[in-house]
Amino acid sequence: MLPAATARLRFRELTAGDLDDVEAVLSAPDPARPQRRRRTRADAQRWIAWNLQNYATWGFGLWAIETHDGGFVGDCGLTVQDVEGEEHVEVGYHVRLELRGQGLAAEAALAVRELARSLGMPHLVAIIRAENRPSLRVAEKLGLRFEREIVKNGGPALVYGIDLSNAAAPGGESCCPSR
Repeated sequence: MLPAATARLRFRELTAGDLDDVEAVLSAPDPARPQRRRRTRADAQRWIAWNLQNYATWGFGLWAIETHDGGFVGDCGLTVQDVEGEEHVEVGYHVRLELRGQGLAAEAALAVRELARSLGMPHLVAIIRAENRPSLRVAEKLGLRFEREIVKNGGPALVYGIDLSNAAAPGGESCCPSR
């Protein structure tokens, strides 16, 4: 199941054919985090493979986001992340450098949040580096609030979250299908 299209965006699964676009998104310099390691084409290949595995395992992952006329914008979706030994569903978003600052990440992530709610996921998080102010603003636009600081991938990160349990799916389905 994909998130609903928005006023400017639509969603689809990533494919191997997205390699050039994914590489452009992942390898772009990050003004919010200039010290971040630049990702390579091999990283982009692993990123796509990871999402294909997520689709097979969980039924969700990071989906390609594109304009209604097919222009590649980035990716946005749901992934299962380890947070201090517990699995949490995270909303993630990445937008092409030249398209940042136009509200596209928030627009896509709102649709993803609503899909998570409709699927009965009780809680949604975003794991963000403190220096990534634009990503923190997106999380706040989604209604996520600071929950705690953790160590993730060798450095400090902030966990923002929102309780979605007030809109659980009929029948009480859990958020994450069994593996």
